[in-house]
Amino acid sequence: MTERGPEVRTRYGALRGSLKDGVAAFLGVPYAQAPVGPLRFRAPEPVDPWDGVREATAFGPTAPKRPYAPPLDALLPDPDIAGDDCLNLNVWAPWGDGPESATPDGGRPVMVWIHGGSLIHGSSAVPVYDGTAFARDGVVLVSVNYRLGIEGFGVFPDAPGNLGLRDQIAALTWVRDTVADFGGDPERVTVFGESAGAISITALLASPLAKGLFRRAVVQSGAPIAQPLGKARRTTEAVAARLKVPATAEAFARVDREKLLTAQTKVTGKGSPLTGGHSFQIVVDGEVVPRDPAEALADGASAEVDLLMGTTTEEYRLWFVPSGVTDRVGPLVQRLLLWKAKVPSRAARVYRAGRPQEKPGEILGALATDKLLRIPLNTLADARLRSGARAGTYLYEFGWPSPVLGLGACHALELGFVFDTLDLPETRALTGPDAPGELAAAMHAAWVSFAATGDPGWRTWDPARPVMTYGRGVPSLIEAPREAERRAWDV
Repeated sequence: MTERGPEVRTRYGALRGSLKDGVAAFLGVPYAQAPVGPLRFRAPEPVDPWDGVREATAFGPTAPKRPYAPPLDALLPDPDIAGDDCLNLNVWAPWGDGPESATPDGGRPVMVWIHGGSLIHGSSAVPVYDGTAFARDGVVLVSVNYRLGIEGFGVFPDAPGNLGLRDQIAALTWVRDTVADFGGDPERVTVFGESAGAISITALLASPLAKGLFRRAVVQSGAPIAQPLGKARRTTEAVAARLKVPATAEAFARVDREKLLTAQTKVTGKGSPLTGGHSFQIVVDGEVVPRDPAEALADGASAEVDLLMGTTTEEYRLWFVPSGVTDRVGPLVQRLLLWKAKVPSRAARVYRAGRPQEKPGEILGALATDKLLRIPLNTLADARLRSGARAGTYLYEFGWPSPVLGLGACHALELGFVFDTLDLPETRALTGPDAPGELAAAMHAAWVSFAATGDPGWRTWDPARPVMTYGRGVPSLIEAPREAERRAWDV
């Protein structure tokens, strides 16, 4: 006789999940109606309640997308699960005879994961994001799917903006209303994400529609950025031109989804954060995102939210090394690209002088990493310090170098350490087989501590610029790392 899985009753209906080693998993749980038919290109609608017990033992459908292009497809697993109900989430929770919510202050801390992928890739079904270790350590872990690409971030005159961001807000609303059924505390929610997920979180921090839905936030390798509607609309118009249809939601809703994905891939294939090109971005739409998130946060938005943020040391190597850019770029091309990216000449001089052994492509990558990520996050930390923000601000840097393909401390490398999933083959594709488990244990524990208490285990941001560094050996707090390079951007 097969033992029945754990069950939980929510306001929407009963769920049956699976149980292993004291952790219950409820997978593929809908938090909004399927965005198809009349709901396509529309704001998410609350899910309809169901009768009986819904099986929740397999990941739900992923948002329509295409795989990463080679060679990244071998490094970044991206499962594709067919189906219309892509607005779903997963919950991992500590479980004895039921949801174990007995803690000194009520329910358990909750962490909500928003995946990255340039707003066109990724899902909550990526094995690296397995929530077991968080639940093992007393956290209720929720991971979320949201609409991607043209269906999530297209800009149309006849549809709401930032649909993918609205999906994330709908999921956080579901968490507020439902997570107590899984033993979580809706007053202790930490939202965390990486890359496009982190950029999304900076927009949520600036959004009045997300106010009060989370108490803490972790921003991994993303920075506050959003485009004006007019500029962001160019990508939608380019896709429309390729499809030979009007750039309206009504017209796009009539296009076969595979054709839509093909056109979207063609249009965005050449885009890059450094040199521009077509890409999907969060937009300043006047409602979800009323103003530029960087400006809003600098002016004190979400000053009451505890914030942990940081980067990897060599973000750029994920894109530059496999594609050969580090070897192809010579001094002349480097200067041209730096000019195009509006990098101050003083900054370029300082980086060249301080890195005499590095190739022009590596110096270009270091400048790109800092321009796009490290400098904006330092600027935000400084703004929160100046404003006397009540909540804590903490910075980290991940510097352990992967031996795989010479990727070094590249973008996305920290994910297996944060989730403590180094033993999975999908994680090892990026880390190799011998990544240090003690480093994962330390980084994962810091994230758990931050979610539980608001303190990851080191001192909050101050004028000495403390950064917890996870590299070779024991994690160490370093004050003002590479300060000459950071100051070179002050022009």
